Amino acid sequence: MLMPSSATLSRLNLAAPDGRLLFSNLDLSFGAERSGLVGRNGIGKTTLLRAIAGDLRPQSGTIATTGSVAFLRQALRPRPDEAIVDLFGARARLEILRRAEKGEATLGEIEAADWTLESRINAELARVNLDTPLDTRLAQLSGGETTRARLAALVFAKPDLLLLDEPTNNLDRSGRDAVIALLAERRGAAIVVSHDRELLEGMDAIVELTTLGASRHGGGWSDYRRQKAIEIEAARHDLSTAERQLGEIDRKAQQVAERKSRKDGGGRRKASKGDMPAIIAGGRRDRSEDTGGTMARLAKTRRTQAAAAVSDALNRVEVLLPFSVVLAPTGLPAGREILKLDMVSAGYIPGRPVFRDLSFSIVGPERVAIAGPNGAGKTTLLKIIAGALPPWTGEARVTPDFAMFDQTVSLLDSAQTILENFRHINPAADENACRRALARFMFRADAAHQTASTLSGGQLLRAGLACVLGGPTPPSLLILDEPTNHLDVESLEAVEAGLRAYDGALLVISHDETFLEAIGISRRLVLGETTG
Repeated sequence: MLMPSSATLSRLNLAAPDGRLLFSNLDLSFGAERSGLVGRNGIGKTTLLRAIAGDLRPQSGTIATTGSVAFLRQALRPRPDEAIVDLFGARARLEILRRAEKGEATLGEIEAADWTLESRINAELARVNLDTPLDTRLAQLSGGETTRARLAALVFAKPDLLLLDEPTNNLDRSGRDAVIALLAERRGAAIVVSHDRELLEGMDAIVELTTLGASRHGGGWSDYRRQKAIEIEAARHDLSTAERQLGEIDRKAQQVAERKSRKDGGGRRKASKGDMPAIIAGGRRDRSEDTGGTMARLAKTRRTQAAAAVSDALNRVEVLLPFSVVLAPTGLPAGREILKLDMVSAGYIPGRPVFRDLSFSIVGPERVAIAGPNGAGKTTLLKIIAGALPPWTGEARVTPDFAMFDQTVSLLDSAQTILENFRHINPAADENACRRALARFMFRADAAHQTASTLSGGQLLRAGLACVLGGPTPPSLLILDEPTNHLDVESLEAVEAGLRAYDGALLVISHDETFLEAIGISRRLVLGETTG
């Protein structure tokens, strides 16, 4: 027997906050299963979740959900006094237990008290590997710890439908494992927007959003990729067939035109010699013109239809295929030292270093990952290398031609367009070179004129990569802080392909093991361990 749908979208028209129409007459249903929601950056994944949660009202159409809905949103800023206990809505009930323990509770409060509440909450926190007092303020937690606490509170509420927007962003290995395990155990409905291929592998279905609409693929990530490869091959076949038919129509039209020209030429020669009476010649000319006009209109109609078929097939191919990245060489020699830290200690609070006496170096095109749990000082180390934070002791030396991609892609001027940023970073590139480089990163035509401040997180990183790597002389060292957090999966795989082709050095913070393996990480610096 079929399970009832947990969310049904009917003839949905939904616009982005900036008014851009994202979905038109969208029909889609999510069953009582774990569904991964994927699609390119800016396609509307988060907006669709917000609409299902009731945060946004569609322009038209309906959204029907079954039961209660809980939504894990991205980048929520906590109130100054908000604590973990408030996420569970349990502050008042736990205060009753505290008064009861002191003998200060009323008889009615004691009778209504939930004596297992605290242990159940702590058990849910333990499931996401978070061992923190319930009165801890959220402002004191790292981003990853806050995400885990919010997720634990949502699951604790036992919603019928769980909506998760990039739940593994900013999580360390322990946190990612906890989220994956939590969803693996869940039997209720869940819709998960994620680029995390390890997490998506455990889904019951993958729903892909494109400009063509929505398509559902049964199974996890690997099943989806196999089905997608078949779709791409079919789209390419359709394009080849449409192009061949258009070519045949053009060839036949040319042959008809040539035959008519020869026939008309013969008639004119006969008439000029006086071999044919004028009235007969005129009649034949009129019939020829009528026939020629009819044939021309028919040929034009057929060609228009064939050209439309080519355009539709090409659109399907472009939508289905990920973009590709081609990089110019850096020419970095194998023996050149491009980064060296010598006995570096650093931190923010005097007497409490984040790390102490750290030494390590990168020589030639090495690929190094910085590992360690949330709060170990990975981002702090990148700030020191980039010169944004002075070390307390020791020395940090880095090649001058490096590019630092922090999580806000601050190397881009938010007030400028993508094209203007490219020209600023690559002043020697001409207009055609700018356009070609940005097109390789899917910023074609008017898309290159988008202002950086209007871009989504994934689009912003893609724009930064386009401006830095798309130029004629890429830097010899790329420093990347959690680069996979906001990229859609297809963009992520294209970036992986580009970084594999990149002949410079990489220094990367990422908890995405699939990504690190794909870009060929050769060494790891684990903070807290001795590294030379």
